[in-house]
Amino acid sequence: MSFPLSSVSSSSSLDAHGWDSGWAAAFAPYAAQGLIPGRVVRVDRGQCDVATPDGVVRADTAFVTPHDPLRVVCTGDWAAVDPEGGDPRYVRACLPRRTAFARSTSSKRSEGQILAANVDHAVITVSLAVELDLGRIERFLALAWESGAQPTVVLSKADLVPDPVGLSYLVEDVETVAPGVQVLPVSSTTGEGLDVLAATVAGGTTVLLGVSGAGKSTLANALVGEDVMDVQAARDVDGKGRHTTTTRNLFVLPGGGVLIDTPGLRGVGLWDAEAGVGQVFSEIEELAGDCRFHDCAHESEPGCAVTAAIEDGSLPVRRLESYRKLIRENRRIVAKTDARVRSEMLKEWKRMGREGQKAMELKRGGGRVR
Repeated sequence: MSFPLSSVSSSSSLDAHGWDSGWAAAFAPYAAQGLIPGRVVRVDRGQCDVATPDGVVRADTAFVTPHDPLRVVCTGDWAAVDPEGGDPRYVRACLPRRTAFARSTSSKRSEGQILAANVDHAVITVSLAVELDLGRIERFLALAWESGAQPTVVLSKADLVPDPVGLSYLVEDVETVAPGVQVLPVSSTTGEGLDVLAATVAGGTTVLLGVSGAGKSTLANALVGEDVMDVQAARDVDGKGRHTTTTRNLFVLPGGGVLIDTPGLRGVGLWDAEAGVGQVFSEIEELAGDCRFHDCAHESEPGCAVTAAIEDGSLPVRRLESYRKLIRENRRIVAKTDARVRSEMLKEWKRMGREGQKAMELKRGGGRVR
């Protein structure tokens, strides 16, 4: 028996989870097979909770567990599920993702890990209880831009910085590494900034990202309007918290849209995020367009607009060093799965080796060219 597409389209439960005409059209072939649509709200141990027109159901993911870790079922996915009556019920397919937030794992297998699917907003949560790590913020932003989501940086626990001038300086520091991104100080204790954040994320799918102790779960509770996540105090000595969130959970927001809370990330490894890095360091990319040589490495080449900006103080040295670091890291990740990139990197290493050898020969010869 087929599942009527019209009944799916008008389901208030699915609408609240982000269902629209585009998803309905993509689901049409599965509706003809008698499957029902739903959005994955939680995944753990080979099973997942799926919000369907009939409520949240438990389904097995055995039929949608590919070898590629980036294609496994993830919170935020839209799925085709067995109708009522099956025991167990199975997820039979996932609809193609519009966006996906992925990072590289810390394993030596160099695999990607999908963190959230079909995300519109990425809220990078940074605690003001500890010193700002601008490099980490740049990493999160690169992944967010690469995913296709619009990033926002939330400086949580803003009540710990009572001096408004001092707080404004912290906001400015983050804005310098986040071009085109809203930077919002927020306090779940006082309510500061929560109304602005709620308006920013309304009407789409938002993922909360950050390290342990950043205040993501507290922020999730404030946005949802009830205690949906357990919260534990961060350590006073370093501001770090325990992993109170161990799975990715999706909640419906009272003002419209849905929220995905994620576990704290110890590592923020890039995963094929060249475009995202370019977006984060847009001022360097723009300067590079004025360099004399199109393949300028921004080191000692004549006519380099980037090093000129370093010399006149308009571009911070830290910013360029961070850009170089992320570009190198991303190229290493890509090279492990792309033979052409590996070949290009090998040629570059050989060139640098020859130049280094020539420099040593010049040094040994007292500056004479042999």
